[in-house]
Parts: sequence; structure tokens; C-alpha cells
Amino acid sequence: MNEHFSIGIDFGTDSGRVVIVNVETGEIVGSDVTSYEHGVINENLPEARMSLPPDYSLQHPQDYLNVLNKSIPVAMSKADVIGEQIIGMGVDFTSSTMIPTDENLTPLCFKKEWEDEPHAYAKLWKHHGPSRETDILNALATGTRQKFLSYYGGSISVEWMIPKCVELAERAPACYEAAEYFIEAGDWIISVLTGKLVRSNCAAGFKSFWDKTRGYPTDFFEKISPVIGQLEHTKLRGEIHQVGTRAGLLHNSYAHSWGLSSETSVATSIIDAHSAVLGMGASEAKTMVMVMGTSTCHITLSDKKQAVPGISGMVEDGIIPGLYAYEAGQSAVGDIFAWFKKNQVPAYIEYEAKRENLDVFSYLEILSQNIKPGETGLLALDWHNGNRSVLNDPNLTGMMIGQTLNTKPEEIFLALMEATAFGAKVIMEAYQEGGIPTDTIYASGGLPARNKRFVQIYADVTNCPVRIASNPYVSAVGAAILGTVAAGESQYGYDSLEKAMKHMNQLNEKVYNPIPENVQIYKELYNEYRTLSDYFGRGVNNVMKRLKSLKTQSYQNERETETTLP
Repeated sequence: MNEHFSIGIDFGTDSGRVVIVNVETGEIVGSDVTSYEHGVINENLPEARMSLPPDYSLQHPQDYLNVLNKSIPVAMSKADVIGEQIIGMGVDFTSSTMIPTDENLTPLCFKKEWEDEPHAYAKLWKHHGPSRETDILNALATGTRQKFLSYYGGSISVEWMIPKCVELAERAPACYEAAEYFIEAGDWIISVLTGKLVRSNCAAGFKSFWDKTRGYPTDFFEKISPVIGQLEHTKLRGEIHQVGTRAGLLHNSYAHSWGLSSETSVATSIIDAHSAVLGMGASEAKTMVMVMGTSTCHITLSDKKQAVPGISGMVEDGIIPGLYAYEAGQSAVGDIFAWFKKNQVPAYIEYEAKRENLDVFSYLEILSQNIKPGETGLLALDWHNGNRSVLNDPNLTGMMIGQTLNTKPEEIFLALMEATAFGAKVIMEAYQEGGIPTDTIYASGGLPARNKRFVQIYADVTNCPVRIASNPYVSAVGAAILGTVAAGESQYGYDSLEKAMKHMNQLNEKVYNPIPENVQIYKELYNEYRTLSDYFGRGVNNVMKRLKSLKTQSYQNERETETTLP
């Protein structure tokens, strides 16, 4: 009974996970993962025959509730702890994931009258539906010289909250009007747990242009349209709390259901990748945390306020009080490998992997071990879901050059891993040029935990040592750390994030150091990558966008034909 624990709840793209963490040691004593029943909704709405437009990525919020109701009791059972030992809980969520709700914070898609409206569902971070609206916003922000833009890499991302708000206002005005709130999914979960709406400064700062000194850029919102001009006082209203503070206490109904105390502290939410910074214990300057999952976020902390071109954002106190948090990212990493496995891996590879009692990725990694850098003759661009940083262009697409009739699947797999590492190096160079250098990388997530060759490639390409997490639950542990700080010392927690990180971080002692001969070869390949990147990504040849435009036009023509049929 003398031991105390915190619950960390981590919501990713495909599933949610719950961990029970020892407050003193950081040991994970229980965990559980719940996959989303509806997954990523990108073809048809549940029970609906209507197909969704290209680039839509929606989710059903009921899946998030299922994570709470299934995984919290299971994780506690595995941990063999009782409710009185749980002092707090924290939530992290992949962002920007936007949920339109009514006045009672009920998602609109839960209501019968809105279940066939795509815009009533949660819009996942990788929902690229508002591409046209984002182009207009960028032209307007640039043309009116908006000051906030310089701290968001010089442009607005299609993946953020405001473009999704504009998309909803323009394309589904009735749904927009019916929504009382637009809420980041992490903040919505906090409202479920506590019964009140508390917004996170992390999500508001990085995804909605909020600043602790000036608030939202209302003057810019007013230039967009009269409706959007009222966002701060209508759909985005609500208290904004700093990460590391307590949002409230656990609602009685959940406390009773899960056998917890109604005095359990619930922390203000945080973006999932940013939570990994806490879970890794990364508070040093010149350290970059790469959170590698379906996408990758590249986060660093600094005591300096710098405008870094091409990054995703900079927020004061965004992760740790007193420091500026910087974020950049790649829109697809694990998603690229998942696409490759689903659509490109031949049957004989799957057969051989099964015969060796291995999953396909592990088998491909073994095959790739015998291939030295440069031996594939291949080079890829990792833009299968657009480019987030530093080009910030969702209309760019992936490519592979150098294939022959002798090209093997493991060679393509290796080239794709190298491409994601080259994309990461582009981001590191942008930070460097902006006055935020990196000399050590911390890597977390399932990818670096499972694939040693993958991590070594990153060390070789970036010419930086890479330290990995001791387990794949780093973001969840970061959320648990927030729970301990929300509880405070009086409730057996901590009075600062730094103290909690020191006791509870999940950093592995193993270090992947660059191999000098590989570093030299990858320098040559990286130069070729940058040449391709500039050629296709900076307007020299816009063939990717022309092809995508033809695809979109084809979809629109098909829909028009469908509506004219008897």
C-alpha cells in the first residue's frame, strides 16, 4: 500500500494504450492496448454507402471511449493495484484531431441527424480535406504579413485546427452552425473524465495559433470571414490551462466504474509526440526527440525564441514551463511501411516470414542486413502523405527512382527507410539554420524499438548518436508523469515536471553511434535526395500536383455522374 501509481492514456492513430506506472521508479506494472473498431475512416462512413472524397481521414469518437472503458480496468488488473494507490492520470492525443460537439460536449456524429455527415466526425490529424482552404489561408496570412506566421515555419499546415474549422464552415455550414464547440480530441477526453472543458496550451499553441501573451490572432480570423472571425468567442471558447497543471478531478461515475477515488487528479492534456519528450526525460539543449509512429514528430526544447523557417511551430511553455518547445514533422513514416506491406510485398516474402515464425517487417530487416548503403541503386522521396516539414505541402507525393527488373522487396524496404531518414535530416538542417542545433537524438515509438537497422540508418544519415526508449510506451508514460504533477507532492506526486521526469523516464542506456564509412556514403545519397526534393518540391516540376489534380477531378466527375443517375 505504500507504493503509488499514475495512469497514462495514450491515443494514437490506430489504437489507444493505457499504462500503470510506479511514481517512484517509472516501472510499468500494467498495460493494455485497444484497437479502434472503426480505424481510420477514409473510404465510407460507418453504415453509409456514400464514398468519402480523396484525402479524408476521419474517426469515430466512440472508439476513444472504448479505450477508456476497456483498457483502464484491464491494465489495473494486470498491475494488481487498488484504486487508493492511483494518485493521478494524464492523457496524450495525436493532434490536431478535431471533434465538433454540441453544448453538452457530445460529438455531433453521436446524434442520429448527423451520422451521415462526414464533417460531424472527428477529423484526424492526417485529414487533408481542407487543402484548398489551406492555400487560401496561406495566401491571406502572407499577403497581410501576419506576425504569428514566422513562428509556424512561415506557413499554415492543412493538418491543423483552423483549416479544419474553415473547411467545415465552407462545406457544411449547417453542421458548423449546429456545433457548439470545436475541441481537440485530447481536450475532449479530459472533458469526459472531469465533466468540464479545459483546453491545453500545447494543442492550442501548436495547432490553433494561440499565444499566452496575445491569445488567438483574432484579427487574422476576422479577415478570413465574419463567421471565422468569431471563433475565439464561439467554437474555440473555454479555459486554456498549461501542460503540467491539474484540469480537474475524476468524475464520480468513472471513479465508481473503475474502482478509483473521486479525488484522483486529472492532468491537462498534451499532444502525443510532445508527451514523449517527458517520457524520455529529454530536457537538455541540443537534444531532438523523434517520436516515430505512423508519422514522425521532431521536437526540441530551447531557452531561445527563434523563428525557424519550415518547422511546424514554436510555443512558449508548450511542454515544460520556462522553455520554448519547437516541433517539426514528417506526415508519413510508419504509414509508408504499412502501405508497402499491404500493397507491395509479394506472397513469397510473406510465406518465408511465416515459415521462419517472423512478421514481415522483421524478415525484411534480416534480408536487408546484407545490403550495404548505396548497393540498392534506389532512392525514394518519403512524401506518400505529403510533406509537413519543411516544404509544408500536402499535395506532394511519394516516388522511387532506380528500379530495375532485378530490384528486390528488401531493397525497396531499405530505400524507404533511408528516405525517411533523409527527410529527418532536412528537418535537422532547418533547425540548425534557425539557430537550434542538434547533437543527440532520442528516438521513441514502435519503429525504433523493433528495427535495429532502421535506427542505425538514422544515426548514419544524421551523423548523430541515437538513444532509444526502453519500451514503446514512452508517450503514455509522459502522460502518467503529467498525472503525478497534477496530484502534487501532497498526494505523493511531484511538484515539477523535471522531478517527475528524473524518476519516471524510460530512456534506454543503449546508444547507436554513426558508422564512419556509412556516413560518407549517405552524404552522397542525401545530396541526391535534396536534388530530387528541390526539383519536385519547390516548383521546378509540379508533375506530382498535376497528377493529383487529375485524380481529384476524376473523383468529382464520378460523383457528378452518380448524382445524375435515375
